Amino acid sequence: MWTLPNILTLSRIVALPILAALLWWPGWHFGYGMAFALYCVMGITDYFDGMLARSSGAVSRLGIFLDPIADKIMVATVIVILTAKGALTGPFVGDLHVIAGLIILLREIAVSGLREFLGGLQVSVPVSKLAKWKTTAQLVSLGSLILGGALPGWVLPIGATDFNVPHNVGLISLWTAAVLTLITGWDYLRVGLKHMD
Repeated sequence: MWTLPNILTLSRIVALPILAALLWWPGWHFGYGMAFALYCVMGITDYFDGMLARSSGAVSRLGIFLDPIADKIMVATVIVILTAKGALTGPFVGDLHVIAGLIILLREIAVSGLREFLGGLQVSVPVSKLAKWKTTAQLVSLGSLILGGALPGWVLPIGATDFNVPHNVGLISLWTAAVLTLITGWDYLRVGLKHMD
């Protein structure tokens, strides 16, 4: 149970309140810098816990259970706090960028429920390559949005507007992740519908 991969997974869950606290004050640039560093460490542990578990043959039921939960609550925590603090606003559509975050959250909930339903039927749903791209876009987007809060002076003047580079990269990546989320969510739903009466 207390294998290194499981400890790494649990460390991500334990670190979430610290990450949330650091993101709570948008004007605290140093805090957002620390949040970015912590977010990167959490992302690295996400990569290594799975790799270590597979390479050492230490895949456990606890790890299989906790790993996706740790990922989902990390994503949900960051999206909810950034939304509450007004970070999901930007050029062209204002605060409608929140819709991209909402799409991601709704898909995570729906796919979790679908996986639970299919698990009861002993049906496995493998993670597709497109879903991995979605996860990558999602992690890049949230990291960029946090970095934008840490580096408000990193701007690119376009016309009469100064665009915060990491913030806008984050918004573009967030919409990319949202589109991929819809596509992969539909793929999972199609598999699930085949097993429903």
